[in-house]
Amino acid sequence: MKVVELYRYPVKSLRGHAVPSADIETMGMAGDRRWMVVDKDGQFLTIRQIPAMTTIDVEHRDTGILLKHDRHGSHAVEAPAPGTALRQVKIWKDMVAARSGDPAAGAYLSAILGRPVDLVYFDDPRNRPVDSEFGQPGEYVGFADGFPLLVATTGSLEHLNSHLASPIEMARFRPNIVIDAEGAWPEDSWKTIRIGSAELRIAKPCARCVITTRDPHSGEQPDPRGRCRPLANSIARPRVASSSARTRFRTMPVQSPSATRSRSSRPAYRT
Repeated sequence: MKVVELYRYPVKSLRGHAVPSADIETMGMAGDRRWMVVDKDGQFLTIRQIPAMTTIDVEHRDTGILLKHDRHGSHAVEAPAPGTALRQVKIWKDMVAARSGDPAAGAYLSAILGRPVDLVYFDDPRNRPVDSEFGQPGEYVGFADGFPLLVATTGSLEHLNSHLASPIEMARFRPNIVIDAEGAWPEDSWKTIRIGSAELRIAKPCARCVITTRDPHSGEQPDPRGRCRPLANSIARPRVASSSARTRFRTMPVQSPSATRSRSSRPAYRT
């Protein structure tokens, strides 16, 4: 097996990009989901509520990000300084202290999304421990849904596509690490993954949501009734039924124990 693709998503639910290599830190991939769009009450917003978020491109920079849109030009955003005011924001059930972002960035995003929004920044991993049911002491996550990294395999996607009338691309699942592995669902039995000097612990499978039925570039959901049910059935049909009602594509959140560097084309080993 080997790593064939690495992806970073600087702003939660905005576009991501393939990268040739990445540093893996306590909160996951460096620069991944450190920013988030929230409403004026501090509630997080995603493609689920605003599909147009996928039309906004993001370029990761050492000192911040560059937001880009086909019709609205670009806007550079510097990461807030450590002393910048904190505000409470909500992501799922978690209340998190985040740094207030550039007000001009909020205005830029509001014009694109058609509603008042703000951009916030996450810089302290201690602000959000992972789910205690699956996590371990000292494990933290930024603005990712639940765990620092998401892993997918090529074999599982190929198997899924064999059950669909129209194949879908890996980008639908927004993984960080894609591993070239043969066969369907080999990751079901994995406990750890070793990539170079990095050993990543498998925390849990990932329940998939409606985002996987949307085009990752336009946010459109063509024929949602015709696509969503076959997608869910194709994931679940060959597998043991879960106690959860949500469908699970075995892209899997993993926890990074320490900082290291990962590159695409590196061998990957599982235990």
